[in-house]
Amino acid sequence: MTEFEVAPTDLPKGALGLTVTEVTHYTDRLFHFRTTRPASFRFRSGEFVMIGLMVGEKPIYRAYSIASPNWSDDLEFFSIKVPDGPLTQHLQQIKPGDTVLMRPKPTGTLVHDALIPGKRLWMFSTGTGIAPFASLIRDPESYAKFDELILTQTCRQVDELKFGLDLVESVKSDELLNELCDTSKLRFYATTTRENFGKMGRITNLIRSGELFADLGVAPFDKDIDRGMICGSMAMLQEIKTLLEESGLTEGSNAQPGEFVIERAFVG
Repeated sequence: MTEFEVAPTDLPKGALGLTVTEVTHYTDRLFHFRTTRPASFRFRSGEFVMIGLMVGEKPIYRAYSIASPNWSDDLEFFSIKVPDGPLTQHLQQIKPGDTVLMRPKPTGTLVHDALIPGKRLWMFSTGTGIAPFASLIRDPESYAKFDELILTQTCRQVDELKFGLDLVESVKSDELLNELCDTSKLRFYATTTRENFGKMGRITNLIRSGELFADLGVAPFDKDIDRGMICGSMAMLQEIKTLLEESGLTEGSNAQPGEFVIERAFVG
């Protein structure tokens, strides 16, 4: 058995075992992995689950957005590497054949049902906050509901953008997806804060200055047109929330849809 391989009979109570099929390390801080998907598991694009590993004799879980769309035959996750993180110090060591644990109850607010209808969907992310949007931009429902999709990602270094850049390119070149929907509706606005790139700056500053809208050739936020989803650092969440509310948009939830939603499961 590999280091984190777990026999089905040894799974913790209530956990599903996912077999790792592929691992890609993008930087010394970021990696992506793919696993099998249990036939019984259902989720909405944009939701997250609790995933974990058996460390010693006990399981350790953390919340992770599912980066694959709801129609996919496998599951994908995009993770940071925290040297002393209770889970990630081990998770970054996984290899194909290992077993990742998953609690089978997905949840989250970054779903279409939590937004009232609009024309343009903004998806704001920092770092691994792009993961739920990796699911949503591969879901035909996103293109059916909106005339335009704008995904933003801000990272410190250029190589931290590679997952998003590769992802958007794969979406636009996916023949099957393009038969189902018009992926030309998707635009990607990537920025860095510490290393020279085509566009530099924190997304919140680029919104305040109006540079974001000028670069994209679109009007500033309008509550009758724009809808937003936010996933990233606590500071970014709070700042964009304020900017959207100043533009008249109201926060929604699964229970009461609104013009924008925030995923708070990964901050605190």
